[in-house]
Amino acid sequence: MTAQNQSVVTETKMILSDPTALGVFGLSLTTFVASSAKLGWTSGSTFIIPWAIFLGSAAQIWASTVDFKKNNYFGAIVLGAFGLFWAAVAVHWMMSLGWLGPVGDKADPRQFGFACLAYFFFSIFITIAAFEANKAFAAILVLINILLLSLGLALLGVAPETFNPLAAWSEFLISIIGFYAAGAIFLNNYFGRTVLPLGAPMGFIRKGPAK
Repeated sequence: MTAQNQSVVTETKMILSDPTALGVFGLSLTTFVASSAKLGWTSGSTFIIPWAIFLGSAAQIWASTVDFKKNNYFGAIVLGAFGLFWAAVAVHWMMSLGWLGPVGDKADPRQFGFACLAYFFFSIFITIAAFEANKAFAAILVLINILLLSLGLALLGVAPETFNPLAAWSEFLISIIGFYAAGAIFLNNYFGRTVLPLGAPMGFIRKGPAK
């Protein structure tokens, strides 16, 4: 083959930054605002909806798509799952406020309770993986489990006087730990070293094939 007939194949690789800080910040801000209503510091859900759509949903879903491209399995699934959760919650609030038309007696809030319980079941598996990510993520997922279970039971009419406050405070703590985790991830990635620790994995389950 002559030099004129030879072809050179080049590959263009796009390098994407770690989106985790943005996704975790989106979760933290939305839970911070939503918990203020549950705790009675604010009232209503109207002005929570924009934050749920853009930070709770869009930011996490966008971060999830980047993690899929980067083959970050944990971040892709977790951020995607909870980003879609907040999208559904935002639509739920819009429907309850009549923005999408009258609902009337067709609405049954207990269905939202069953949805929270369904997310709780899946979140248990995510929590097992979070234990092997870092302690900050593990704490957030444990609190998310408490939030989902408490909110689900309260919506189903099971001891709401107990589970509503538990849901409110667990959601508030999610936001506080999440703000720290988002800031730590941002600074650690920016400086290329550990500036703020996230806590070592628990080490309960080893990754890879069983020996």
